[in-house]
Amino acid sequence: MKDLATIMVFVLTVGTSVVGYAQNKKANNIDDSEIALQGYSPVSYLELGLAQRGSKQHKSTYEGISYYFTSAEQKAIFEKNPRKYMPQYGGFCAFGIYAGAKFRIDPNKFVVDNGKYYLFLNDLEVDAKQLWMAENDKAKLKRTADTNWKKLSK
Repeated sequence: MKDLATIMVFVLTVGTSVVGYAQNKKANNIDDSEIALQGYSPVSYLELGLAQRGSKQHKSTYEGISYYFTSAEQKAIFEKNPRKYMPQYGGFCAFGIYAGAKFRIDPNKFVVDNGKYYLFLNDLEVDAKQLWMAENDKAKLKRTADTNWKKLSK
């Protein structure tokens, strides 16, 4: 990010405007239903570059979490290599993790990069995907987020 002040504005703005969205004790961004990605298909994100809502008719469970898919074919693809289709940072907002906080995401705000996909919060005041995309040093951004995730995912 351009400077620490911008990051702090992000965390403070998001932290105060979506208080109910912070997920402090979970390593995966799920609610009590234990459905990942708010029902969106992880295969669609990675293979098609699309946010597509899956259906419970095409459901698979991996490590106790349910994933929905748009078709039996997508489900079969996932089941061959589920780790490949896991969202970065447990499905929490990637920029939030970079800034040191966990936030729920808008499943339509995502980026696919180098065989991985990153999800983002979209708040009335903050578009976290735009903040992520505006950063020139993506390697530094990801390193910082990776380091923060090690602490936040425990």
